[in-house]
Amino acid sequence: MRYIQNISREQTRLLPYSVEEMVEETNPVRVIHAYVDSLPMETLGFERAEPAQTGRPAYDPRDLLKLYIYGYLNRIRSSRKLMTECRRNVELFYLLNMLRPDFRTIADFRKRNRKALKEVFRDFVKACAELKLLGKETVAIDGTKIRASNSKKKSYTPEILEKRSNIWRSRNAELKNIWKEWTRRIRKKKERPSWISSRKTCPKSWNKSGKGWQNTRDIKSG
Repeated sequence: MRYIQNISREQTRLLPYSVEEMVEETNPVRVIHAYVDSLPMETLGFERAEPAQTGRPAYDPRDLLKLYIYGYLNRIRSSRKLMTECRRNVELFYLLNMLRPDFRTIADFRKRNRKALKEVFRDFVKACAELKLLGKETVAIDGTKIRASNSKKKSYTPEILEKRSNIWRSRNAELKNIWKEWTRRIRKKKERPSWISSRKTCPKSWNKSGKGWQNTRDIKSG
């Protein structure tokens, strides 16, 4: 048996493939293309929404917005990585019509149009709601986990926290029982616990004879 036959990269063709044929009809990039082309860029506040009459031609903000949305859908946020994808990704060949913006151009577009990008996200959610694509049953809040400088002694897992909480509960119960026993003895037998009459915890008073601070019990006995 033979392997599946491929087409040699050196083979010339009379009718080459078009980029349109390389992208499937169900590919999400077609949705991005249609959605961004329908947006009123000037109303949303994008810079250079209308081309200048003089100077060097600039990139269409619609093309850069398509690239930006594509990067978010595919977890590509770095401007340098997006620039690399523009040079090798067939989907971006279709989306940008073979444009290859520099990473500085991508980063500047993101920096200059922050407010406009927020408006695009709001408009996208409204469009999904109008098309009844949102069930509105679950609300998800995104969170951020940041690795901190923490020692092993202070780093707790759920299992360690459960063990420590059990220890604290048992100690708390023991202290409550001891306190109940002491109060019972004081009330019934009028006995003072040893820790109350000890020198360390006995209140001190100032001795006018010049000896300084002394325990109250020593002053009475003297």
